[in-house]
Amino acid sequence: MSTTPRVIVISGGTDGMGRALALARLERGDRVLVIGSNPAKGARISAEAHRIGAGDRLEFIRADLSGIAHTRTAIRDIAGRYEVIDALCLFANRQSRRRTLTAEGLERTFALYYLSRYLLGHELAPLLARSAHPVIVNVAGVGVTAGKIYWDDLQLAQGYSTVRAQLQAGRANDLLGASYATRPRDPIPYVLYHPGFTKSGDLGPLPAPARAFIRTAAVLFARTVEQSVEPIHGFLDHPPAAGLTAIDRGKTLPLDLATLDPEAAERLVVLTRQLLSNAVTAE
Repeated sequence: MSTTPRVIVISGGTDGMGRALALARLERGDRVLVIGSNPAKGARISAEAHRIGAGDRLEFIRADLSGIAHTRTAIRDIAGRYEVIDALCLFANRQSRRRTLTAEGLERTFALYYLSRYLLGHELAPLLARSAHPVIVNVAGVGVTAGKIYWDDLQLAQGYSTVRAQLQAGRANDLLGASYATRPRDPIPYVLYHPGFTKSGDLGPLPAPARAFIRTAAVLFARTVEQSVEPIHGFLDHPPAAGLTAIDRGKTLPLDLATLDPEAAERLVVLTRQLLSNAVTAE
């Protein structure tokens, strides 16, 4: 285990696995920057950090990561106060029963689950590159083959559903890892990590029958948050040497999977840049 305190940024760090990782890293002596949208949850994790004697090493950064402008404001906040970041852990996600658009006109699940991770990884890269042992850990669904990218309808204007939106964003994160690992300058190890079914997250947006089903299934089949978080400590303390590592429920995956196709990854990069450019223009 690394004995040198590290600076770790965690998106979606006030709930579930993100919160558990934040508190565990504080107990290990790290400085943790938690990004979240709910000030009450920020206050709770801050109070917990103080309880364990780490209040001075926890920072809550309030930002609605479904918004491009808000995400970039958080990035500027971090870059204005830190010259080096050692690790970026990406958890932020929230299910939505209905298709809703952000203020910038983007489908909310895609914006939060995928675009925020794209922005954080790329725009915090200069700070990560200054670390002796940097790493990005993207917690999504690598290894899952269900779902696809709707190339002609990324915003799911036609046929939106909660599952379709979640699966598309999951596949987009697979391709994000595949494209990030090919960066020609300042390579930063990128880990795609699928923990499997975990007792984590906010089920509030789901209909009551779905919430009841998931809670029952969780009792029988789900891993605890602590079990799912444990491998992440290894990624942080000993970042992989490879540009891209894909882990699905403890199994290292080959990088020639169809869901990690480099041509599809580059195609998504081009579309993502167009989306971001158009969204900024519309502000």
